[in-house]
Amino acid sequence: MDFNSSPSNTISVFSTFTSPFENSPRADDDTKPSQFRKPLSLWPGMYHSPVTNALWETRSQIFERLLDPPVDFPPQSELLTKTPSQSRTTILYNFSSDYILREQYRDPWNEVRIGKLLEDLDALAGTISVKHCSDDDSMTRPLLLVTASVDKMVLKKTISVDIDLKIAGAVIWVGRSSIEIQLEVTQLTNGKIDASESIALTANFIFVARDSKTGRAAPVNRLSPETEREKLLYAEAEARNKLRKSKVGDGRKEIENGEVNRLEALLAEGRIFCDMPALADRDSILLRDTRLENSLICQPQQRNIHGRIFGGFLMHRAFELAFSTAYAFAGLMPYFLEVDHVDFLRPVDVGDFLRFKSCVLYTEFENGDQPLINVEVVAHVTRPELRSSEVSNRFYFTFTVRPEAKAMNNGFRIRKVVPATEEEARRIRQRMDAESL
Repeated sequence: MDFNSSPSNTISVFSTFTSPFENSPRADDDTKPSQFRKPLSLWPGMYHSPVTNALWETRSQIFERLLDPPVDFPPQSELLTKTPSQSRTTILYNFSSDYILREQYRDPWNEVRIGKLLEDLDALAGTISVKHCSDDDSMTRPLLLVTASVDKMVLKKTISVDIDLKIAGAVIWVGRSSIEIQLEVTQLTNGKIDASESIALTANFIFVARDSKTGRAAPVNRLSPETEREKLLYAEAEARNKLRKSKVGDGRKEIENGEVNRLEALLAEGRIFCDMPALADRDSILLRDTRLENSLICQPQQRNIHGRIFGGFLMHRAFELAFSTAYAFAGLMPYFLEVDHVDFLRPVDVGDFLRFKSCVLYTEFENGDQPLINVEVVAHVTRPELRSSEVSNRFYFTFTVRPEAKAMNNGFRIRKVVPATEEEARRIRQRMDAESL
C-alpha cells in the first residue's frame, strides 16, 4: 500500500472537541506558549456528552481549581450557610431548533436515549454539589465529591427528541458529609404550560464529600431552605436518610425472624428445575438462564474531573446491558419505566478491567397490560494479576414491553423467574422488600 498520497487525495482529520475550559487554548495549538496550556492529563475525558461539556465550561473557574488542587493548602476552615437557590442549575436542550443535538440523543423510536440522559443527570448533580461545597477561596484545597447512590427515578411519560427539554436541580438536604440533590426533567407538550403534567422524571442523587488529601469524610456547607417547598423537600430527604440508616438493622432482624421460610418458598420451584427438569413449569425460567455479560477496559476518555471513571458513563453502560437483558428475556422490545436504585460502592479507575453482569431478578404480573421485568446489573472491577474481583456498583432497573410491540403479538407472555440457589433467592427477596418500602 502506498502511503505517499498526493495532497489532493489526503483527508485531514481534526478534533471536534475544544478545551473543556472557557478561556483555555486547545492542547494541540502550537501557536500558544505551553505555559498557558493546562496539561492534557489534567483535563476531564473527551468522551462526554454536550451537556457535560457545557456544564464544565459554565463552571470553568471552579473546575480548573479542582483539576489541579493545591493539596498542600489547608482545608476549608469555616463552613458557610447556603440556600438551595445558590446551587440551583438548569440545563435547556434546544431539540426543536438544533438538529445536530437531536441526532446525538435520538433513539430508534424518536425518543431521548435514556442512557445518555442518565449520564447528563449525574453530571448535573455533580456540578450542583460542587456549587454548594465551594467556598470560593483559591487558597483552600477543594473537596472530593463522589456519587454514593441514586434513589428511585421513575419515568412518568415518554420523552420526545423533537421537543425542547429542561433539567433543573438543586441541593435539597445536607448531612455532615453527605448531600442530596433533586433533579427534575420537564418537557412541555403542545406548548401548554402545566407544571404537574410537564415533569417527565424526578431523580435524587446522594453525594459524599472526602478530603482531597486524606480521603477521609469531610464536612460540607450547611443548607438553609427558604421557601415552603424547600422546607418540605428538606424534611422528606431527612426522613429518607433516617430510613436508609435503619435498613441495615432491619435486614439483620429479618434473617433472624423467619426469613429462612421465605427463601424456601422461593427455592421450591427452582429445585424442580434442577432435580426434575422435565416436570418443571414451562412458564418459568431459572434466574441463571437470563444472564448476560459484557466487559471493557476503562479508557482515559471516560474519566471525570477527578481522574476517575465518570459515574454517568457507568450508569449509561449498565442501562444498555439491562435493556438488552430485558429484550432477550421478553422477546419483544422493552420499554424503560424506572431506575430502582444505584449503589456506588467503590471508585473505578482508568485502566480498570470492568465486567458488567446482568440478570432478570424477578417479574411482576399485577397489571396484565403492563407486566414488569426487574433487572439487576452488577459491575465488578477485576484484577487478573491479583486474582481479585470486587463489586463497584449495583444497578436495578424496571422495564415493561413497548405497547405497540405487544399489540402485534397476541400470544405474548412473560415468564416467571425462579432462583436455583439460596444466594439468588436472598437477592430476589431483598429487592422485593426494598421495593415495598
